[in-house]
Amino acid sequence: MTRINLLPWREALRNERKRQFTSIVVGAALLMLAIIGYVYVYISGNINDQNLRNSFLEAEIAKVDERIKEIKELETKKKQLLNRMDVIQNLQTRRPMVVHMLDKLVLALPDGLYLTKFQQVGVELSIEGLAQSNARVSAFMRNLDESEWFDSPRLEVIEVKEKNGSRSSKFTLKVKQLTPEEIEAKKAEESK
Repeated sequence: MTRINLLPWREALRNERKRQFTSIVVGAALLMLAIIGYVYVYISGNINDQNLRNSFLEAEIAKVDERIKEIKELETKKKQLLNRMDVIQNLQTRRPMVVHMLDKLVLALPDGLYLTKFQQVGVELSIEGLAQSNARVSAFMRNLDESEWFDSPRLEVIEVKEKNGSRSSKFTLKVKQLTPEEIEAKKAEESK
């Protein structure tokens, strides 16, 4: 015998398909939300990790900047100390030179000539004085030129003055003081 189903089977099939479709849509929506949530959490974690790395790097950069600043200050102090040491070294080296220079200057003075002012700037000496005559100034310049400690005397000014019936010559001259190295070079040239 045949069975005949008089129930509204098409309606039931339609409802079953709607239920399955709704389940699939809801499942897909939940899966999509889960994927979006996972991606959000993953990206947020990466951003937080990168922010932590950036903060660490900024802190390390600040430390390195401080060290660089300290190094620059130390280099500046080092340069200042080296400059001071050079000045002291030059003074120590020049101390005997000053003694020799003054000794040779006194030996170069002829009778009838005396100095009123003496100034040294670097290796150039400026000498002012009074002489009984122009010939004494010339003799003084010759003596300076013949001395191994001086070179190239130049007469800047000479004035003849009369006072109480006597004549005197006021003079200003410049001369270069030679260093020990220049003296040795000059001796080597003369011996050739």
